[in-house]
Amino acid sequence: MDSLVLARQTYPGQKNNLDALCRRLGIDNSHRTLHGALLDSEILADVYLLMTGGQTALNLSGKDGDAKGAETIRRLASDRKKLKVIRASADELEEHEQRLDLLEKGGTESLWRKLQIH
Repeated sequence: MDSLVLARQTYPGQKNNLDALCRRLGIDNSHRTLHGALLDSEILADVYLLMTGGQTALNLSGKDGDAKGAETIRRLASDRKKLKVIRASADELEEHEQRLDLLEKGGTESLWRKLQIH
């Protein structure tokens, strides 16, 4: 989802950069003195949620701490489709090992081999 396209559709003819969207949606971005990918992505997540009317808070415990939240989690988990797991083929695994060999020849220690679980 391209948030700029969404912003242009939602606010046609208006300025739709991140600062303008924050002002329009009431998001505090006063701590944004530099343009950094991590900070900008966190702010953009808030912008996106407000533009789409999505979830902006996480409250799974219910109003009075009852079992409502746990029931919601169970229902969401049961509705979730099974993830399709695609395993690497023998050829792909061999190519991966060859790439790691090249890295190690260049003096770079392979994290993959350190973390590899057999």
